[in-house]
Amino acid sequence: MITIENLNKYYGDVKVLNDISIDIKKGEMFAIVGHSGAGKSTLLRCINGLEDYSDGSLRVNNKEIKSLNKQQLREFRKNIGMIFQHFSLIQRKTVFENVALPMQLWGYSKEEISKKVKELLALVGLDQKLNAYPNQLSGGQKQRVAIARALTLNPDVLLSDEATSALDPNTTTSILNLLKEINEKLNITIVLVTHEMEVVKQIAQKALLLEHGNIIGFDDTEELFLKPDEKMKDFLGETEVVPNDGVNIKLYFPKDNAYQSFITKMARELDMDFNIVWGKLEEINSHIVGNMVINIKDEDRQVVTNYIKEHDIVWEVL
Repeated sequence: MITIENLNKYYGDVKVLNDISIDIKKGEMFAIVGHSGAGKSTLLRCINGLEDYSDGSLRVNNKEIKSLNKQQLREFRKNIGMIFQHFSLIQRKTVFENVALPMQLWGYSKEEISKKVKELLALVGLDQKLNAYPNQLSGGQKQRVAIARALTLNPDVLLSDEATSALDPNTTTSILNLLKEINEKLNITIVLVTHEMEVVKQIAQKALLLEHGNIIGFDDTEELFLKPDEKMKDFLGETEVVPNDGVNIKLYFPKDNAYQSFITKMARELDMDFNIVWGKLEEINSHIVGNMVINIKDEDRQVVTNYIKEHDIVWEVL
């Protein structure tokens, strides 16, 4: 669907994207994550052709973006929907007129426009707001209008540039649930740019972490959170405080495995006490994943690690 290989982008002498290679599959919910200045919005604009790239390859539906001429690029963007942080609605136009605008610009008939706009406003839960103006809507309602507008031309891809950053947590959740529904019902590939890790946990199937234009993480979302490397820990601001004495063993509990009673079972079967010194559970894509650090005596290290190995659990000694 979207294939990026060895992509580089410069602003003058400054390299803002460095050797980016990722693959986004059809129908995937994909997050591009990073702090301010990481290059995530620049990468998003490369995907829809609003930014050029210095070298490398970026293909959407097997079309190399940099090889498209002006007319081809216009046709290409018809298949790319875009939603923004600040909605970008036209204040003097009604909800209906805002959503209808792309279809009007492409010369659709009034009948086609009316049918499509009403369908989309029903999908986003605003069918009763056809004649309202943006200043009569809440922030969440404005974003729903923007989402409906982005879908009017039946795009293959929906790009979201910090679309929930201006919303409160409850409204953010409702918008993310709407995007999930759109993804499932319409099988649209959704690419989200965000600096909010909670957004990634709730919605993304796969995530790319950027720092100063470099990839510092790229994997299934659950794997990134389940077993973060040092760069990921630093990105998340996580610090594990563990004892200096004894042996600290970190156990990783992935989805679809019932390890809730593993520590109790191990303590009972080995006739041994453990200190649980650190732990975390995360809900990611409706699954509970997490990890836990136990502290044991030095002399118990071999028997405990042998037991863990026998039970197919991911672990490491800190």
